[in-house]
Amino acid sequence: MKKKPIVFSLVHDQSVFMTAIMSLLTFISVLALGLALSIGTGVMRWNAQWDLFATVQVMDSANTDATRQTINRNQDKMLSVREISSEEMSNLMRPWLSGGKTLSNYLPQMWEIQFKSKSDLTSVQPEFEKTSRFLTHASALKTSTSAGWKMIAISILVLSLTLGSIGVCISYIARNTAMLHRRELEILNQIGASDNFVARQMQKIVARIATLSATCGFLVATPVLLLILATAHSSRVGLMSMLNLSGWGWFTLLMMAILIIVFAIWITRRTTLNILRK
Repeated sequence: MKKKPIVFSLVHDQSVFMTAIMSLLTFISVLALGLALSIGTGVMRWNAQWDLFATVQVMDSANTDATRQTINRNQDKMLSVREISSEEMSNLMRPWLSGGKTLSNYLPQMWEIQFKSKSDLTSVQPEFEKTSRFLTHASALKTSTSAGWKMIAISILVLSLTLGSIGVCISYIARNTAMLHRRELEILNQIGASDNFVARQMQKIVARIATLSATCGFLVATPVLLLILATAHSSRVGLMSMLNLSGWGWFTLLMMAILIIVFAIWITRRTTLNILRK
C-alpha cells in the first residue's frame, strides 16, 4: 500500500533543535510530576506513621502518680506505652551540655504512647492535660509536613511552567512551518484544500517530533527519578526516607508523556487554524 506523502516538512537542523527542546521540556515535566507524586506519598506515609503517637511529660513530680493512673485507666486504648528513662533523656541532651554537667534533677518524667486509633488519642488527651503536657507527634512534626507540601507546590509550579513552555514551543513550530511553506499554503488555498487538511499535515510533523521527544524525555527522567528515590531512602532521615512512587505513580508518569503528545497535536491544530483564518 502506497503511503501518502506529507505536504510540509522541517529542515534537518530545525527538526533536531525542536526535538531537543521538546525532549528537555518533557524530561522536566515528568521529573517535576514524579517528584510531586513521590513527595506526596512520603507526606501521607509520614503522617500515617506518627498520627497515633504522643509523648506525655510530667513537669511536677507531684503529678507523677496521677499520670500513671491515667495511663493505667486507658490501657485498652493504647497499643504500647514506653517510659523514657532519665539516662536516655540525658544521652539525648548530651550534645548540648558541656563540662560534664547533668540535668538529671531537672528532666521531666516522660512516656511515649502509641494509641490504637486517632479517636482514642483525642479522647484521652484532655484527661492527660490535667496533670501533664500531652504532645502529639503529628503536631510536633508539622514543620516537616509543611515543608513537604511546599515542595509539592513548587514541583507543580515547575510542571505548570514547563507545560506552558511546551505550548509556546509547539505554537512556534506551527507558525514557523507556516511561514516557511507560505507558497505551498497559497497553492493549496487556490486548489480548494480545506483548512482541516492543512491542519492535519501540520499535525503529522508535530506528532513525529512530540512522540520522539516524549519517549526520550521519559526514558531519561526514569533513571533520574530512581536515583533520587534511592538517595532519599539511603539517607534514612525523616520525611526523605518516606519518598516513594507506586505502580500507579509510574503509570501516571507514562500517561503524562502521552498527554504531552496529545497536547502538542491539539495546540498545533488550534494554531494552524488560527493562522489560516487570518
